[in-house]
Amino acid sequence: MHRSRHDLHAVLGAALLVVAAALIGRHLRARHDNLFVDWPPLYARWEPHVGPGTPAAILVAAAVVLHGPPLVARLPWRALLLAVWAAATAWTFSLAWIDGWYRGIAERLTSRYEYLRVIDRFQDIPATLRDFTHHILLDSPHHWPPHTAGHPPAATVTFVLLDRVGLGGGGWAGMWCIVVGASAGVAALIAVRALAGEDLARRAALFLVLAPAAVWVGVSADGYFAAVAAWAVALLALAVTGRSPAWAAGSGLLFGLALYLSYGLTLFAVIGCAVLLLGRHGVRRKPVLLLYLLAGLLVVPAVFTALGFNWWEAYHILVERYYQGAGGKRPYGYFVWANLAGTVLVVGLATVAGLRRSVAELIRGAGEALRARRRGPEPGTGTGLQGGSGAGTVPPAGSGAETLSPAGTAVETVPRAETGVETVPRAETGVETVPRPGTGVEAAPQARLAFLVCAALVALLAADLSGMSKAETERIWLPFTVWLLPAAALLPRPRLWLTAQAVLALLLNHLLLTSW
Repeated sequence: MHRSRHDLHAVLGAALLVVAAALIGRHLRARHDNLFVDWPPLYARWEPHVGPGTPAAILVAAAVVLHGPPLVARLPWRALLLAVWAAATAWTFSLAWIDGWYRGIAERLTSRYEYLRVIDRFQDIPATLRDFTHHILLDSPHHWPPHTAGHPPAATVTFVLLDRVGLGGGGWAGMWCIVVGASAGVAALIAVRALAGEDLARRAALFLVLAPAAVWVGVSADGYFAAVAAWAVALLALAVTGRSPAWAAGSGLLFGLALYLSYGLTLFAVIGCAVLLLGRHGVRRKPVLLLYLLAGLLVVPAVFTALGFNWWEAYHILVERYYQGAGGKRPYGYFVWANLAGTVLVVGLATVAGLRRSVAELIRGAGEALRARRRGPEPGTGTGLQGGSGAGTVPPAGSGAETLSPAGTAVETVPRAETGVETVPRAETGVETVPRPGTGVEAAPQARLAFLVCAALVALLAADLSGMSKAETERIWLPFTVWLLPAAALLPRPRLWLTAQAVLALLLNHLLLTSW
């Protein structure tokens, strides 16, 4: 009850932040007209509407809330991953379809700001890459549209290649972003399972499906970017927890691609370092993993550099272009905190409550570690943030520990002569233990998940403070917000929180007309 009350306080604080951003934003827009957004803090306009996707979205949300928890507990792991991908795709597509096929999907990436407007200028890809930086600035001849200029060329080249294989046009590009973007949740599940155990991954699964972030995954290219970065993290997590070094090479390859999709994804180094720290024992056993990771990381930069594109030069020119446009007029003092209000709407209130628990878990773990260091090692203590198998700790007899089911409900342990506790086993997973207050039993899986989530939060805050993302962060920060969503695995009563997530997403998509 005590923790739930703190969760509600966090949710109330987040709601007040959103209200403040909306009210102050409306005032600034009316008085100074320097926000360049119609419904601050989001890049959207007020337009209540329904559409063909409305019944589908409601049905998907109801099915996930009502039938999701037992399915998550029962499905084998690989089947669960496929089910999560399918459900996330259906949820994202149905939300986008609320605005209609053309307005909601097929025309999203064909506006004058988007990548598909310049497909014809990439007839000779190497020549275009060599000349790419000459068209970034607004006063340059035939300057690129904002999104093409604002990203490295791998973003546009992706849609060029889709066009070359016969999947040209806004419809195919939109579906590419939806289907690939929906796989980001699967990648996050794989990483959470590798680093923090399968029980927590299963509890996070439905929150990765019914995320309000799906409103912007369908359709924006940033949903695709989020998936590439998420799979880079997932493969790295597999590599450091005992898999083949080839996973490290694959991770490096995707990290390299991410750098050439969006300049801001350099901040994924923070999340990558968190994974390496959580799996540091695996890295110590196989230091060659780092060589494979580095080798993979160099591939995409080497290819683009050989073709004539200079990443560093382009980035510095982009900064100048950013301040030539709306970015140079939007007030930093407003967006540095209003961006966070927008992020609340993207991740949902369940994630806010989960983040509160994650931060509290890290603070508690740090305090226990300091106390343990002062008194020296004791037999039977937990492993802190150590990675590897991801298995949970086993409580000593009489510790008063409880287990959590994948649905997030507590199950009492029963004394047994041999081990001191008896738990209800489930096929294919271990059973983790969660300490009751005052027992002193460390819950390593929760601490590892909290560490991963907080690393993503640090990366997001760094992006915020940089001032290079004033407004439109609901799509720009999708790669980071994906990694905040698993925090909801720490919450009890998942159906209640899932309902809140679904209702928020449905309200956003029906009351506002977003630009992505």
